[in-house]
Amino acid sequence: MRTYGQYCPIARGAEIFAERWTPLIIRNLYLGCGNFSEILEGAPGLSRTLLSQRLRQLEWVGVVTSAPKPGGRGHHYELTSAGRDLFTVCQSLGEWGAHWLEIAPQHLDPFVALWSMCNALRRDLLPDRRVVIRFDFTGRPRRERYWLLIELGDTEICKTYPGFEEDLYITAEAEAFVKWHAGQLTWAQATREDRIQLDGDLSLARAFPTWNARSMFAHIRPVSHAAIHPAG
Repeated sequence: MRTYGQYCPIARGAEIFAERWTPLIIRNLYLGCGNFSEILEGAPGLSRTLLSQRLRQLEWVGVVTSAPKPGGRGHHYELTSAGRDLFTVCQSLGEWGAHWLEIAPQHLDPFVALWSMCNALRRDLLPDRRVVIRFDFTGRPRRERYWLLIELGDTEICKTYPGFEEDLYITAEAEAFVKWHAGQLTWAQATREDRIQLDGDLSLARAFPTWNARSMFAHIRPVSHAAIHPAG
């Protein structure tokens, strides 16, 4: 681990927190990702090798603890008390980003928004039967398709057809879906403008938007770009 060579607590804390991918790993652990694959799924672009390295570093400094799974394959990871305290730094950073930074085209990964939504679903409102929802996202360099499988309160995002009958079809502009989950666009506006379209089971189509507990930063109003960069 690189060091600033300073006694300052900001410098020492930054040595741990400011490593690339570390805040996202801490975020994913806080959201309940307990195994290696779950942490990795919520951080597209992070390699398995680098994740292994980061987890070892975080365990060494006392931010993360791990234990072998009962079956003997892999480990279960969770934040320690120090790690949960460190998440408050992530939360403050997220609040700052939600307030001061715009969602630019390069941030419009619909898979990340879908993954985030699945970690914030109102599970008390989910159907008590198996439901398969197909998502087709547009407005990206290539069309993206995923499936959300809901069964007995558990959810899974599938990148290939899960093999069950599809109950609901959602076609959405990536930007509209991301901004809806982020709290910057209402469901009514997105559907009224046909930026999000639903077909299939009518009762599921009506219920779907109520399942979204939104991003933890959805309540924060972003500052307009004009206010940050005034003309003149």
